[in-house]
Amino acid sequence: MLENFLIIDRHVLPDYFEKVVQARALLESGKVREVSEAVKEVGISRSTYYKYRDCVYEPSNSSFGRKAVLSMLLADEPGVLSAMLNRLSDLGANILTITQSLPVHRKASVTLSLDVSNLQEPSSGMFTKLETCPGVEQVRLIALE
Repeated sequence: MLENFLIIDRHVLPDYFEKVVQARALLESGKVREVSEAVKEVGISRSTYYKYRDCVYEPSNSSFGRKAVLSMLLADEPGVLSAMLNRLSDLGANILTITQSLPVHRKASVTLSLDVSNLQEPSSGMFTKLETCPGVEQVRLIALE
């Protein structure tokens, strides 16, 4: 899923992307009631707003990314799952559910659902730190809400 996203400095993007975010914020805050009012206030067309409204988010104000589902392949060795869970906790993730398969060929598949609203760094950093945890062989993002 992460292959669908880019992290881009807003200064290199056309200004209408930021204006879409501003228009959405006006609507969500109740300062304006209609899309036509919001787009007029920020200076974009309705078609621009509708084209990008579900694709452009501001990370600090977005509800995007509060829950995540991860799939991992772990080595069947004592302490690997515990170390990985401790690392998630250290990063600020709250573990909601854990599903682990029986090990096959000394590998266990683990699926986690997490509350990631309190992560201390971007989720990409979380993946990097999990992948470097001893015994963690693969980390995949299944879903992000």
